[in-house]
Amino acid sequence: MFDADFWARVPYQLSFLPDRLGGHVFLAFTSILAGVLISIPLGIFCARRPKWEKVAVTIANIIQTIPGMALLAIMVFALDRTGILPAWIALVLYSILPILRNTIAGMKTVDPGCIEAADGIGLNKWQRLRIVELPLASPTIIAGIRTASAWVVGAATLAYPVGATSLGDYIFAGLQTTNPVALFVGCIFSAGLALLLDMLLGGLERASQKRSKAWAFGSIGGMALVALSPLLLKAVQPQTTITPTDRMAKAGEFQQEKPYVIGGKPFTEQYILIEHLQDTLNEANRQTDVKAGLGSTVVLQSLQRGEIDCYVDYSGTLWANEMQRSDNVSSAEMMIDIATNLKEGSGVLALGPLGFSNDYVFAMKKEKAEELGIKSLEDLAEHAGELTAACEIEFWSRPEWQNVQSAYGLQFGDTKSMDATLMYGALLRGDTDVIVGYRTDGRLATEEIVELTDPRFVLPPYDAVLLVSPRLAKDRAATERLRKLVNTISTQQMRKANGMVDIDQKSVVEAAKSLEGPAS
Repeated sequence: MFDADFWARVPYQLSFLPDRLGGHVFLAFTSILAGVLISIPLGIFCARRPKWEKVAVTIANIIQTIPGMALLAIMVFALDRTGILPAWIALVLYSILPILRNTIAGMKTVDPGCIEAADGIGLNKWQRLRIVELPLASPTIIAGIRTASAWVVGAATLAYPVGATSLGDYIFAGLQTTNPVALFVGCIFSAGLALLLDMLLGGLERASQKRSKAWAFGSIGGMALVALSPLLLKAVQPQTTITPTDRMAKAGEFQQEKPYVIGGKPFTEQYILIEHLQDTLNEANRQTDVKAGLGSTVVLQSLQRGEIDCYVDYSGTLWANEMQRSDNVSSAEMMIDIATNLKEGSGVLALGPLGFSNDYVFAMKKEKAEELGIKSLEDLAEHAGELTAACEIEFWSRPEWQNVQSAYGLQFGDTKSMDATLMYGALLRGDTDVIVGYRTDGRLATEEIVELTDPRFVLPPYDAVLLVSPRLAKDRAATERLRKLVNTISTQQMRKANGMVDIDQKSVVEAAKSLEGPAS
């Protein structure tokens, strides 16, 4: 794994480090600080009030039992927005429990004799808290902060699906594109950050135990250096002397107020299309930024709210999710209705189809399909009760699956949910008998796997369609450049590009370049 090619690809991944580390550090440090500001006063208040302690700790425990992704989703729906804020609030909530518990425990372990002595020399309750109780409880409190920091730094990697930049960008992108280099860089730096922060907080804990100003100043200085490290990294990175906006301003042309943000969902094809769109807008001398890994609902809402400016979606997804339609119509009628609905509802402009369709496809291992004589979904229905099917969890709750069940009477013996990256291997190993894949997935292009036909045309078309925000739609030159992408990518081209990443271990950049040729 760690061959010359692996290490040769590391510098490219490190070029993203300042932004991703900066986002991670900001989320972790500010959420821990907020957790400290909430939990320590609350812990002091509850330490002498058992009833309040029980309520506060119970609520914090309940929050802690919610899975990280679920808590992020709750924040997105509660705030009706994506980005840093929902991720930050979720991390603050996660940080509260260990700090709160340790603050209460620390306050309770203060020797009653010390409190009596403080009262005896005439200290009021605030002086007693500042001079006696907090110094004695501080080692226990800081131990709670250390625990919270480990949780928060790890959980911050989950901020990626809601559009908050973090080291999780490396990990999610590496998983989805089968890129071990990205995974390696993300894991090394997220683990390193957690260990370094824990070590520095350990120094602060030791300073409180030994009453050492040197240890305290050293630990605080170290944390300040870690907080500033992304800026230092950015400062030493090579910078272009003239940006696209600078060139256009000098020419008296369009002056862009802020970069156009290109969004995308968390799978290989979307990463490739993001790169392709970015290249296209850069050719039009437009500055761009990226928010990848967003969920199907989140990405469209982000476009409608102006948090991103363009992305590629699929007609079947928009038909079912956005328009709540389940009727089966032609591709042309679907595209017209979708474009009208988006324009009238939120001002989003559908520029047109890119030319390929990424439909859901039922597939089996060729040997198994031939053994059972299965070529279509009608044939599959006769044997489904004896078979196991696997796909991404989203499909089992979508109307497409309900329609397929109704039309063909499909009832599998067992169903599994797994990441698309893993289900093809599971099929070839025999861990599952049927998968629901995607037509443009490069891993379908193998003689060992056969696609099953849908003779009743129950599954809707999933034509790739390019959507742009109202802000970008007003930029005629950029919009016209994007419009030239309409009907330029065939299904075969897209499948080949996906295969370059998923099978041949090529970079997303190389795969995007392959889309620049004529559609075949």
